Amino acid sequence: MPHTPDNKLVLLITGAASGIGAAVAEEAVARGHRVLLTDIDETAAQATARCLGAGAVGARLDIRDPEDWTKAFDLAEHEFGAVDVLVNNAGIIHTGRVRDLTLDQHRDVVSVNLLGTITGVYTALDRMTRRGRGHIINICSMTSFLPLPGYATYGGTKHAIRAFHHSVALEEREGPLEFTIVHPPSTRTGMLAREIADPASAAFALAEKSHSPAEIAKAVVDAIAFKPVEVVFPPLAGRVQRAAGAFPRLMRWVIPLAEAHGNKKRDRLLRTGKIPAAAPTETTD
Repeated sequence: MPHTPDNKLVLLITGAASGIGAAVAEEAVARGHRVLLTDIDETAAQATARCLGAGAVGARLDIRDPEDWTKAFDLAEHEFGAVDVLVNNAGIIHTGRVRDLTLDQHRDVVSVNLLGTITGVYTALDRMTRRGRGHIINICSMTSFLPLPGYATYGGTKHAIRAFHHSVALEEREGPLEFTIVHPPSTRTGMLAREIADPASAAFALAEKSHSPAEIAKAVVDAIAFKPVEVVFPPLAGRVQRAAGAFPRLMRWVIPLAEAHGNKKRDRLLRTGKIPAAAPTETTD
């Protein structure tokens, strides 16, 4: 079995063919770690891994499938050694108001975002505990604090992931594992592009400054070293949003203001032809 020096870790990253997941893989490899990049799109995961050199391998993983999770952990161990860090990043979104989406679309978001994350954590708990160490990092969202129109089920899964994550961390507090949850803001990925193109979600996608996947990746890989309990991003604005989300009456006042600001920005972009008038409602990251 391959041996990885103590200061160089083995990571398993989901949704790593592109976006935040790919950026985390790139940052981790640059720091000397070994990475299994997984994605439901195996070809894309392998292509991204090849760009990162010998410290990366790509593989298929449907995070809804327990058998796929077992295979992914086994492959990582075969290639590099036992997984030290699980980065649960994969997720999907169907943008649109609740009444405009089908029940199958709502179930799809829950199945991937929530149940897929649970399945990964469930698999990692047993394997890492038996080994005596491990770090589970769940990539969540700032929408776990602020419910937004056009994101109801997506935001609901993120609220649920946060509750699940912290509950598991409390259950396992006497054990050998570390737990970190990271909440990215608006991030320039394919997911954001679809959100901006959909009138149901564009206002909020544009209401705040967006960040590059590389910025989020640095925060995630830093978390491997420093092991914070929770990371909001950006640090100051994220804390303000987290606080605002605790007061429903405040949300009822703040959210329409943010929506109006985002709609004005969207109108300007539409006039200049920088965004399309509509878009499909599904994307992954």
